This record gives sequence, C-alpha cells and structure tokens, in this order.
Amino acid sequence: MAGVLVEIWSDIVCPWCYIGKRRLETALRTFEHAGDVELVWRSFQLDPTIGKGTTEPVYDALAKKFGGSKDQVKAMTAQVAALAEAEGLHYDFASAVSINTFDAHRLIHLAKAHGLGAEAHERLMRANLIEGETLDTATLVRLGAEIGVPAAEAQRVLAGDDYAADVEDDIRQARRYGASGVPFFVLNQAYGVSGAQSADVFLQALRTAYEAAPAR
Repeated sequence: MAGVLVEIWSDIVCPWCYIGKRRLETALRTFEHAGDVELVWRSFQLDPTIGKGTTEPVYDALAKKFGGSKDQVKAMTAQVAALAEAEGLHYDFASAVSINTFDAHRLIHLAKAHGLGAEAHERLMRANLIEGETLDTATLVRLGAEIGVPAAEAQRVLAGDDYAADVEDDIRQARRYGASGVPFFVLNQAYGVSGAQSADVFLQALRTAYEAAPAR
C-alpha cells in the first residue's frame, strides 16, 4: 500500500500558512486515499531577528518591514484577511502581536513528543492570528496545557533549551530544499508545493505523490 508523507514548513505567526493549512485540509477531504496521508509540521521562522521577549503590534512591525505607512499595511492585511475569511478563518490583525517564535516552535516539538504536534500548531496559530494572544512563556504553557501538554513539563522545557536543535534542524532542512519562505510543503521528500496554493493544486499534488509512491 502506497502512502504520502506531507512535511509542512510553517510559522505560527504566518497568515498565509494558516490559509494554506486550511486549503490542504480541504483537499484531504476529497482525496481518495486520505487515510494513507501523514502530516508532519516543521518549524520555520519568518523573522528570526526579532529579539526574544520583544513584542510589537503587527501593523507597526509590517510597516517597518515593508517601508509603508500604517494605512498601506492595513489595506494589505485586509486583503489577506478576506482570503482567510473564505477559509473560515477570522483574522484579527488589529490585535495581533509580532514576536520571536522560536520558543513557540520548541513547544510544538514538545507537543509532538506527546503525539500532539498538529494540535499544538493549530492552537498557536489560532491564538496569534485570531485571538490576539501574545505568545510569551506563560501563554505558551497555558495553551499547551489546553491541548494536553503537561504544564510543568512545558515550563521546564521553555526555561531551558530543550528541542532547540530540533527547531534548527527543521529550518536547515527547509533551506536545503531551497525554501526561503513559508508555507512550504514537501510530499514524499520528492514533490514541493510552495505557498498557500488552492485546494485543487494540493489535491493534484497528493494524487501525483500517491501514484508515484512505491508499494509498502
């Protein structure tokens, strides 16, 4: 029986990543062999230069990054928000906070060790992009506990450097594949899909990878 491994490089503050996630999920609902698909979430940082513990409203951060006015940024993000709405995602850019996401990714790796990697990724994206949460240590611990990651273990991990190497390995692998941004999807380590493509594109990629996969 053939199968499809889908590795997804994503950052939890990336609005396009959440849109891409939903479109992939739409494709999986119509893919004939969805039961043979394994999704693995990989870490990526859109902006690793943000200082740990530094927070800034997303509108201000984007205005600095792209050199535009806040009004221009609001117009740009409104377009993204409209596309997100079509996927059932109600973004709140006015409340969103820009942060360094390295610790968030370490928490996701911890969650993965508990079999909760996908749940952690979804929860943190929702918290940042929809609920306006600032993902500091206390918030990460609380959100992790919501999905079943023991709070004491999360606190210990985030106080040290556990899973830092795992996050760095994910980022290095993305670069080896040539990915400079996210979302970035790799199917069976052979087929790449870059960006938040349509559900139809994802469906075709899934079928192509499935048909080419050796029987197991």
